[in-house]
Amino acid sequence: MKSYDIATIGGGLGGSALAKSMAERGYRVLVVEGTTAFKDRIRGEQLASWGSAEAKELGLYDLLLESNGNEMVWWDIYVGAGRIAHRDLTATTPSRLPNLSFFHPEMQEALIEAAETAGAEVRRGARVTAAKPGADPEVTVEWDGGSETVSCRMVVACDGRNSGARRWGGFERRRDEDRLQIAGLLFEGMEIEADTARLSFNFVESQGALLFPQGGGRVRSYIASWKALHPRLQGEGAKGRFLEEAKKAGLPPETFDGAAPVGPLATFDGADEYVEHPYRDGIALLGDAASSSDPSWGQGLSLTLRDVRTLRDKLLESEDWDAAGHAYAAAHDEYYGRLHTFEDWFTKLMYEPGEAGKRRRMRLMTGELNMEEFDPFQSGPESSEPDAVTREAVLGE
Repeated sequence: MKSYDIATIGGGLGGSALAKSMAERGYRVLVVEGTTAFKDRIRGEQLASWGSAEAKELGLYDLLLESNGNEMVWWDIYVGAGRIAHRDLTATTPSRLPNLSFFHPEMQEALIEAAETAGAEVRRGARVTAAKPGADPEVTVEWDGGSETVSCRMVVACDGRNSGARRWGGFERRRDEDRLQIAGLLFEGMEIEADTARLSFNFVESQGALLFPQGGGRVRSYIASWKALHPRLQGEGAKGRFLEEAKKAGLPPETFDGAAPVGPLATFDGADEYVEHPYRDGIALLGDAASSSDPSWGQGLSLTLRDVRTLRDKLLESEDWDAAGHAYAAAHDEYYGRLHTFEDWFTKLMYEPGEAGKRRRMRLMTGELNMEEFDPFQSGPESSEPDAVTREAVLGE
């Protein structure tokens, strides 16, 4: 039986980033990736400023920038036609870094190639059919027409929100109540400033629309909305409706002049899905497998990189990898728990319909709540304490 230090299930952002970082330090790493070529799907394609700092810490930022990254220095927020924030992220965030956007498939290709160059063994077009937890974990891999079971010191599952490893490891999945949903669509030929991300709100309709330029006229647009009030936008036939809803949410109609929608259109539920303490018996969960945060707030990729750095550092600190796994899980619960709380508060502040939501938003419109002074989504989970004092500052309650 072949033996590795780490076997990662999934070769996307989390799996490849960890594989690269550990292989560079001489560890034997196996990456099992189901696809032979990454394809466009609706996923996060933006690192918040604190996520850019995580990429720097992992030695990935320049690699992402050189492959297809686009730096967004400015963060603009509109309510209707009125701009209420024009923020220089390099001057107003703790990291002093911009947001970084990229085309997801190209990002994945760059990172899995970097992992292989660093010395990781990469199997593409392969599938993990079972993972056995315990003191000496094992994974069974179907690849190249055959099946093989390999052993490792730790299985690291980076297989997304529908993770099979959660079931094999005996983890219990938790899910929030439904509130928001988010639809995404890629455009080409959109003439907007490549260094500026835009977020527009229509408070009356409980909607928000986002533009994340990727450079060269390519822009990923999203619409976040209160699920009970708005239809799901899905498939080729709904692209016209997407344009209507984006304009209603506050994006100027001229934004779309000459722009062509390309790629798929899909809508996803915003409810967080997560496990408490994402490590047990030799299996660690990373990224969406551990906690898929509401994509309306754009924290998923940053959280994934924080997971990678935290697990890497815990493994490098100790020869007892079981203890290191538990230390990672405890740290994950702390920083994810903070962001989970902030997401809840800001969902109520920005989107919740009814009189209570209107009262909260009046504080934003009058300047009582300053988004530059308090913005955990750009500054990171440690930027503020999610205590009663902060809750009152955000919600006025």
